[in-house]
Formats: sequence, C-alpha cells, structure tokens
Amino acid sequence: MSDSRVTIVALPTFTRNIRTLKKKYRNILEDLQPILDRLESGETPGDRIPDLGYPVFKVRVRNTDIQKGKSGGYRLIYYLKTTTSILLLTLYTKSDRDDVAAADLQDIIEDYDRS
Repeated sequence: MSDSRVTIVALPTFTRNIRTLKKKYRNILEDLQPILDRLESGETPGDRIPDLGYPVFKVRVRNTDIQKGKSGGYRLIYYLKTTTSILLLTLYTKSDRDDVAAADLQDIIEDYDRS
C-alpha cells in the first residue's frame, strides 16, 4: 500500500454504464464508493484478467438494491495504467451480461490512448 493518492479517471464507456445503471439501481454510487476508496489508496482489489497485455482487473461489487450478494452484483473493470493512475473501463451487472470480451477491453484502452 502506498501513501500517495492514486488518480482515478472514468472513461466515457464507464460513465455511460453508470448513467444507465443508475436508472435501475439507485444505490450504485454508494455501492461503488468503498472500491473507489480502496483504489485511491493504492490497493488493487479483484482478479487480474489474463491474456490482455495490460494490467486489467475485474472486481465484484455487491449491489445493495438486490439481495444476491457479490455474485449477482456489479462487475467493475479497471486498468492500472501506472502506479498512480487508474482508468475505470466499464461496469455491468452480472444479471445483464456474463463477461466482457478481451477485444472490447482492448478497444476501450486503445481509444483512450489515441485521444
């Protein structure tokens, strides 16, 4: 764990996902805050997604609007760009989507790098 704060940037895809999910799940921002706090403090929660070529992690987040625990909750995917910079790539609910394809994640990262 580091003493310096980590900069977190929400990419457009993530922002769109939040806006869409907020219509259905009113507590989404409160549910995400503990994970965002951990990321800001330098922790890297979740499991690394293999075979991407980037340090990308997927974290399960409990959805307090439904009673299914973490397994039926949100999936937050982020990219550890540097030790002090994290990009929030995408967010989805397990009930809406099984997984995000590695190619989709690479496209999101490459679009950001080009801009």
